[in-house]
Amino acid sequence: MATRSAATQDDLRRHNLARLLRRLHEGGAASRSDLVAFTGLNRSTVGVLVSELADVGLVYEGAGAAGQVGRPSLMVQPSASSAVVVAFDLRVERTVAALVGLGGDVLVHKEQRHKRSSYTPETALRNIVSLVGSMMGKAPSPATWVGVGIGVPGIVDHVDGRVRLAPNLGWVDVPLGDMVREGLTSAFGFAPAVAVNNDADLGAIAEHARGVGKHSRNLIYVSGEVGIGGGVIIDGRPMTGAGGYGGEVGHMVVNPQGAMCRCGAKGCWETEIGRDAILAAAGLGGDQMEVADVIAAASGGNPKAQAAIDEAGEWLGIGLANLVNLFNPEVIVLGGHLRLLFPLVSGTVYRRIHYALPAVREQVRVEVPSLSGDSTLLGAAETAFEALLSDPIDVLARAHHAAAS
Repeated sequence: MATRSAATQDDLRRHNLARLLRRLHEGGAASRSDLVAFTGLNRSTVGVLVSELADVGLVYEGAGAAGQVGRPSLMVQPSASSAVVVAFDLRVERTVAALVGLGGDVLVHKEQRHKRSSYTPETALRNIVSLVGSMMGKAPSPATWVGVGIGVPGIVDHVDGRVRLAPNLGWVDVPLGDMVREGLTSAFGFAPAVAVNNDADLGAIAEHARGVGKHSRNLIYVSGEVGIGGGVIIDGRPMTGAGGYGGEVGHMVVNPQGAMCRCGAKGCWETEIGRDAILAAAGLGGDQMEVADVIAAASGGNPKAQAAIDEAGEWLGIGLANLVNLFNPEVIVLGGHLRLLFPLVSGTVYRRIHYALPAVREQVRVEVPSLSGDSTLLGAAETAFEALLSDPIDVLARAHHAAAS
C-alpha cells in the first residue's frame, strides 16, 4: 500500500510539473498567482513545482513588465537557453530548418534549396544530419538538445515516422524516423526523441497553439506548396483518423473531369490549386518559378496569369465549402502559396463558401497564418518538445549528455 501511494504521489508530481511547464512554454511568462489559478493547486504546491523546474534550469523568475502600478510581481518564465530542439520542414524544393528554444523562441533559421528530382530519402538524411550539426554548434550554453521534429508533405505514420506516401517527393514507404535516429546516433553518438509528421498537421498544431487559431477549438490548416495538404483540429485536439492518416484534403476529388494527380486519382483538389497547376494555367514553368511570379505577372497585366488566379480562386472556394460542411470549423488557415493567393480571391472564396450549409458557414472565418510561412516548421518544433513537456525532469536528466558538435 505504501509503495502504491508513493508511486501515485510521484505520478501526480510528474503530471503537475508537466502541466506547469507546458503552460509556460505555450503561454509565456506568468506570475505564481496566475499559475495557481491555472492549475487549481495551492500556492505552496505551485511554489515547490516552480522551484523544482528552476533548479534544473528550465524556468527562472524575473521582474514583470515595466510600467505596472505598485511593486512589480515576479514572473515565472521559460528559459530558451535551457532546452532546444531542431525542427525541419521538408518541402518539395527546399529544406527549412530552425533551432528553437523552450518557449518557442527561434534561435537560428536556415533554408536550403534542392532539385525535386534529386531529393531522395538519403539526400534528405544527409541534409538533416548536416543541419543538426551546424545548428547545435550555435546553441546557447548550457542548452540541452531534447528533440528533432520533421514535417513531410505526405502521408506519415506518426507512431514510427514512416513516410507511407509522399507523391510530390516520389517517396513510398520510407522509414524516415528510423533513418534519422540512426544517422544522428552515428554522427553524434546520441539521438533525442524524433517526431515525423505530415506538414499540414504540423501547421495546424502551430497555428492552434501560437497563431491565428490560438483561441479556437476547431481549426483547419490548408497548406499550399507543390501539392495541397490539410491539418484538422477538432475540439482542441488533432484529428488523426484510424491509422493517423486523416486530413489528406488535397486528394479530395473536386473535378471528375480534371487532370490526373500524382496519387493516381483524377481531379484531386491539388490538381486545381496546387503550385504546379497554377503555374501551368498561367503558362509559366521551371523549378524556380513560384505562385508569387504568377501574381506578379497578373499585376503587370498578363491576362493568362490573371485568369489562372481567378480559376484557382473558384476551386479554392469550392474545396473550402466542402470542408466547412464536413468539419464545421471556426477558422480555416491558408498556408504556403494559398496565403498569397487569398487576398486576391477572397470575394470569390466567400461567394463559394456561401453555398455551404447556413448554420456552419456563419461560424467560420478564413485567415492567413499569423506565423507567416513557418507554421509547419514551428509545429515540428512543438512535436519535438513533446517528450520534455510530458516528463520534464526525467527527460532532461536522460538527455544531459546530448551535445552535438
